[in-house]
Amino acid sequence: MPAMDQTLFDYTRQDAAGTCSTAHAWAKAPAPLTPPQRQALAERAAALLKAHNAVLVAHYYVDGALQDLALATGGCVADSLEMARFGRDHAAQTLVVAGVRFMGETAKILSPEKRVLMPDLDATCSLDLGCPADDFAAFCDAHPDRQVVVYANTSAAVKARADWMVTSSCALEIVADLHARGQKILWAPDRHLGRYIQEQTGADLAVWNGACIVHDEFKGLELQLLREQHPGALILVHPESPKSVVEQADVVGSTSALIKAVVEGKAQEYIVATDNGILHRMRQLAPHKTLIEAPTAGNSATCKSCAHCPWMAMNGLANLVDCLESGQPEIHVDEPIRVKAEGCITRMLDFVAARKTAATGMTPGIGAA
Repeated sequence: MPAMDQTLFDYTRQDAAGTCSTAHAWAKAPAPLTPPQRQALAERAAALLKAHNAVLVAHYYVDGALQDLALATGGCVADSLEMARFGRDHAAQTLVVAGVRFMGETAKILSPEKRVLMPDLDATCSLDLGCPADDFAAFCDAHPDRQVVVYANTSAAVKARADWMVTSSCALEIVADLHARGQKILWAPDRHLGRYIQEQTGADLAVWNGACIVHDEFKGLELQLLREQHPGALILVHPESPKSVVEQADVVGSTSALIKAVVEGKAQEYIVATDNGILHRMRQLAPHKTLIEAPTAGNSATCKSCAHCPWMAMNGLANLVDCLESGQPEIHVDEPIRVKAEGCITRMLDFVAARKTAATGMTPGIGAA
């Protein structure tokens, strides 16, 4: 099996001293709402969505009130693969994306004729921040013989340099197909997901050295100790997690695959190693099952997220209402970059649609598995 070739470029701004630090993000997270405030804002947002012929597309990691609003108003709560498809195919002329910036950019790339709004454009992603377009272009130039495969968690400019975009729902299948056709691959930006895919497929990968600050914090030893306390629990792990965590998993998969595992699983208890925002939808779809957060070593450790993305946390009902009332902030992608980036996303969507495999399977109330 080929060894991975990792570049030494690493994201150096994940600490609180960074210009887009987690401290900055946490400072912008909305204050908790009282039940009356939540109801009033949700009703106002629903009325504005209808008035503006807009649809709300929300990720599983955002606040539960936004997820509930999206479902109640005919929108979508999903992983990034289904968010991309839903926004492209929906008739609404305004898409409101509750998530992080690369998700809004993807929506605009696929639907240039639509207006794409987000509650806060500062809501970004450590994987995106840790893969600057100029540095990535140099990485590509150093490996001209490889197919460039980038994870969805990247900027439009990085996608513009790629042959393929993938999500965790379809990455294994796409890389396996490329490997079967004799292709060598340049992978960016998540090193943990890259390692997992390389181990599963045997593909020859040159891997960018990035990580998600949420999944990178899950701890293998603490997970082992937790499992000993809950011997009947199934361990559900997102593949962006470290190897010591993935190796203990009963199920490794995308956000929607993990939800499907809870809904369809026979166990009573589940230890969940992904952003804890997903627990809201899991509890709704499987209310009688017990969900336990995988350990990040807790709030006393030096963790930057403690199992919740600080940028996802910036999305709230109040700034959603503000953006619907003002029509700002709006996502814009320069047309030359958009056209180039569209190719790698469309290639992924076409691949998934043609295969009609588990990556495209639909579970009621969940989305793409």
